[in-house]
Parts: sequence; structure tokens; C-alpha cells
Amino acid sequence: MSTITPNKAFAAIDIGSNTFRLLIAEPRDDSTRVPWRTMAYTHRIIRLGEGLHQSGKLCDAAMQRALHAFHAFANILQQHGVKNSQLFAVATAAMREAENGTAFCQLVARETGIHIQIIDGQQEAHHSLVGSCAVLNKTICQDFLLFDIGGGSTEFIRARNQQNQDAISQKLGVVRLVERFLHSDPPTQHDYAAIKLLCHKHLDDVEEYWQKSNGTSQPPKYLVGTAGTVTTLAAIDLSLSSYDADIINNHGISRKRFFILRDQLLAMTLKERQAIAAIESGRADLMIAGLAIIESIFERWEYTCMTTVDAGLLEGAWLNISALSNSNRN
Repeated sequence: MSTITPNKAFAAIDIGSNTFRLLIAEPRDDSTRVPWRTMAYTHRIIRLGEGLHQSGKLCDAAMQRALHAFHAFANILQQHGVKNSQLFAVATAAMREAENGTAFCQLVARETGIHIQIIDGQQEAHHSLVGSCAVLNKTICQDFLLFDIGGGSTEFIRARNQQNQDAISQKLGVVRLVERFLHSDPPTQHDYAAIKLLCHKHLDDVEEYWQKSNGTSQPPKYLVGTAGTVTTLAAIDLSLSSYDADIINNHGISRKRFFILRDQLLAMTLKERQAIAAIESGRADLMIAGLAIIESIFERWEYTCMTTVDAGLLEGAWLNISALSNSNRN
């Protein structure tokens, strides 16, 4: 019987337009729990997509921040004995849109040994779905809409019985929206309304895609959100002083409760939002754009509750590399 790997460890890196995340874990066969045992986890807010919608390129400051993070990640990978064959590093909207995205990936490989795969929106949606289903309540898994808010894009996936029915990626990211629309502190009603107007235009495109792909624009029964804006909102709702993914997973936020939280956050200055324990440094301004996306989804499809999950693209990428490596040895 073949072993999984000499040290049984696999790793994934999610290189988002705002946040970089690293997971090193061992596979676990216990079906009653998540299929991995975390050995190391870290994340850093980088804002790789800073200024991208204006210049079309990754800026020097963002690339320097990113390189610093990759060097740190490479050290952690080395400490845990993770080889290149046991690592799946995926880059999303910022890398795939930037003119210098491929060149920067090559620079990262030369300097740190980390080889990055730039994935398209469909691949991003697939991995996000797989990761989310690993922790999501099985009843909800029967019929749900998963949305994944990133710094440069948001993915919308209709799923039934954990299977992807259709998926679409929209250039609707919180970094992009903040840079384009937020000009006041606290945000004005005008700025917030402008973000929502653009959100609804993107949701028009989502419905049109749904109709073409499956013959219906009907939204699924349950609404599920993942990624930083959603999980931070859940942490605020739960008044968490220290973050706990197990508590965040499958936490429900009602439509009524969402609007209460929205009003509280919109009334605050940036400094006041930064003082909230559940909002990590570098995310306080982005929460406003994320709220507008979530509110638009609630409005468009009349959901009464949103379920939150802390697992998504990163965990899906980890499941991919662990399964691929195992199958290659069998």
C-alpha cells in the first residue's frame, strides 16, 4: 500500500488581488471532520491589485510587498519540508489581468522557488466550490449559490449536491471598487449608491449567463458567502475578539441582521472601523465595497439569510494537490 508522501504534507497558496494565504496540511481520513489537519496557516494583506484598473499593470510597491510575502512563505514551506511537487500556488484576478503578471510570476519563481499558476475565473470558481463544500452543512450543499468576493473579482457559482451547475467570474472586486468610488470618510450615500449601481449591472450579466448556460436565471435555494469580507462580517456579528474559523463556518446572518451591521459600519469613519477587533489591519476600507456587493445580492434575489464559510479557493487548491499527488502514486 503506497504512502501519501514522505512527510504527508501538502501546501496551497491563494494569491488574491488583496490577500495572500498559505495552508500546509496533512490529509485526514476522518469523514466526520474536514479532510485536512492544519500544520501551518498564515495570510497577509498585500493589495497586489493596487492601481491595476488604472494602469493595467502591477505597481512596483505592490510587487515588493508581494515578494516579501513570498520569501516568508518559502521559508515556512522549507521548514515543513514541502517540495514543489507538494505545492499548488494559484493566482487570480490581479495576476491574470496585469500586463506584467506572467513576468512577475517568473520573478517570484527565480527568487523564491515558488511556481505560480495563473488560473482563470472558471478554475477559481471550481476550487472555491470544492473548498467550501468541505466544511458546509450538507443540507445547504443540496442547492446553493456560492459567491466569493475577492480584491479584483467576485465569483458566482450555482451548485447542486456539491456539483457545479454553472459559474461566472465578474470584475467586481473590493480593491477595484474602493479605488474607483470611495472618496469620503465616512462614505457618503452617493458613493455607496454608485457602488451598488455597478454591482447590479454585474448581476444583470450573471443572470444573463445563467439563462444561457442552464436555461433558467432562477437562483438556488440557499445563499453562501466566502472570503474576507463575508468572514469578517460574521466575526463582527459574533463579536469575536480572536478569529475562529470553526465558529465562522455555517454561521447564518439574516437579511435583517445584515442591514443592522451595514448601517453601523457605514456610519463609522475609517479609523472607527479599524478599531473593531474583528477587522484586521488593511481591510477596514474594503468592508464598505464588500457590503455593497452583499446588499445587492440580497436585493436582487430576495434571500432572507446568508450562510458564511471560511473555506474556499485556498482549501480547494489544497484538496486538488493532495488528491493529484495521491493519484499519481497509485
